Formats: sequence, C-alpha cells, structure tokens
Amino acid sequence: MGFPANGATAAADQQLKFLIYGKTGWIGGLLGKICQAQSISFEYGSGRLENRGSLEADIAAVKPTHVFNAAGVTGRPNVDWCESHKVETIRTNVVGTLTLADLCRDRGLVLINYATGCIFEYDAAHPLGSGVGFKEEDTPNFIGSFYSKTKAMVEDLLKNYENVCTLRVRMPISSDLQNPRNFITKITRYDKVVDIPNSMTILDELLPISVEMAKRNLTGIWNFTNPGVVSHNEILEMYKEYIDPSFTWKNFNLEEQAKVIIAPRSNNELDATKLKKEFPELLSIKESLIKNVFKPNQKTA
Repeated sequence: MGFPANGATAAADQQLKFLIYGKTGWIGGLLGKICQAQSISFEYGSGRLENRGSLEADIAAVKPTHVFNAAGVTGRPNVDWCESHKVETIRTNVVGTLTLADLCRDRGLVLINYATGCIFEYDAAHPLGSGVGFKEEDTPNFIGSFYSKTKAMVEDLLKNYENVCTLRVRMPISSDLQNPRNFITKITRYDKVVDIPNSMTILDELLPISVEMAKRNLTGIWNFTNPGVVSHNEILEMYKEYIDPSFTWKNFNLEEQAKVIIAPRSNNELDATKLKKEFPELLSIKESLIKNVFKPNQKTA
C-alpha cells in the first residue's frame, strides 16, 4: 500500500492537499477555517458518501494527500430521528463511510474519520465517578440508540482498514455559543437536564490536533476527548459564572428523561491517555472549557 507507516510525519516538502467531506456540517465547516488559517490547500468533496463513483471522481479531481470524513447522519433535531430513518442512517453512516475508507485504501490515502464515543455506557468495570475510562481497544457496550448501533458496527469494520484514523468524538463543544449543535447551547435551551459526568470534546482545541494527526499520518482508533469528565451542572455553573449570572435550570433523572426521548443516550468516560501521550499539551476538560470556551465569551465582570 502507498500510505506511510503509522506515525510517519509527512515530508516537509510534501504539499498538503486535503479533501474534506461534510461541507455543510459543523465540523466540516470548522476544518475549512483551520485549513485557511494554516494555509493548507483543501477542497470539499461534492460526492455523496454512498455513491462510490462520485467519490472516485472527487479523489481523481482533487488529488488529495489526506481525506477527512466529517459527513454523516446524526439526525435532526437529534439522534431520535435515526430510529425512524434506519435505512438512511445505514446508507451514510455504514455504507458511505466504508466506501470512502475502501477507496482511500486503494489509493494509499490516510482517512481521518470523525466518529463517536457514544458507543459506551458506564458499567461494573467502568463505574460512574471511578475515573476508570473506556480505552481504545475496549468493545462498545452501548447500542441503546440506532445511531450508536450503526457507529459501533462501522468502527468494528474500519479496524480492518490500516489507513483509517478513527476519532471518537463526544458531546462536542465549541466557543460558538450560538451554534445549535454545541452541547452547551443545547443544554442551556432544554427545559430540564440530567446531571451526569461525561467525557467531552472541545473542538477549538481538538480539531487543530486532528489536522496535526493527519500530518503525522496517525491511524487506528483514538479516544478524541479532553482528559477527565464534566457534568451538565458543572458546565451550567460555568455558564452562569462567565456568561449569564441570572441563568437558572432544572434537573431531572434518567427515568424522567426517558419519557421525553425515544432512544436512550450514552453516558461514559473515555480514557484519553493515548491522545495525551501523543499531544502532551492537551488540556483537561474543565481547563479547556474555561480557556477555550468561557473566557473568550465572558460577559460578566
């Protein structure tokens, strides 16, 4: 195969050219901005993931050095959509992702695939509050939602593709507090929230790291979250402290939450040791929230 050994940094004189899928999505849009800021040449793919011919045409036209997949079906307004649109979910999240990985492998290209860490839930070996997180090699144990079920399936199959870098994103957060996809924006708009510690991904810090991972040609599965966990209430306390002192919220428990959602939600802690070892500068979730999200948006004195 033409792709370099895992971790072999791209040659300094290699002109990077990224092909990005997910132009209209949140992560895809942010990736384009990062490329512009770093003067990295990039184009968005115009093909549909499930249409192999259109992907082949994209790759032939763009001639990328790396491919990024930030396209996928998460459902609108949330993952409950996937419960009633199972074929559409499979078509993009399973068939489409595998098609892109397969084409990239044939052409010796590393594929950076933004996946999900919502394929685990706290269990006896990884109890809530224990600090024991799920590792990259652990087998997913959460298939409560059809969305998570398809993501676990495709992750397992992608393990066979040595050119794929699978990034397990969780409850993504950015400094754009107006974005409806932002976990903070979501929970500030809910009538009631649960209060459970979870691993989460601060995009402002981690998306530039994913670009660096491409430059280093890193592959395999990575827990793509900031180290540690943070609860809903801890985030809302920060929101109240930095953004809106008058903000109030109400909690409810998982049993009450189950009455207003169709599919159960994943709650877990992922072990970020592997990512922290590769990128020692990586901040803990609470540090990153303050530095990258709340301080830049601070409205309080």
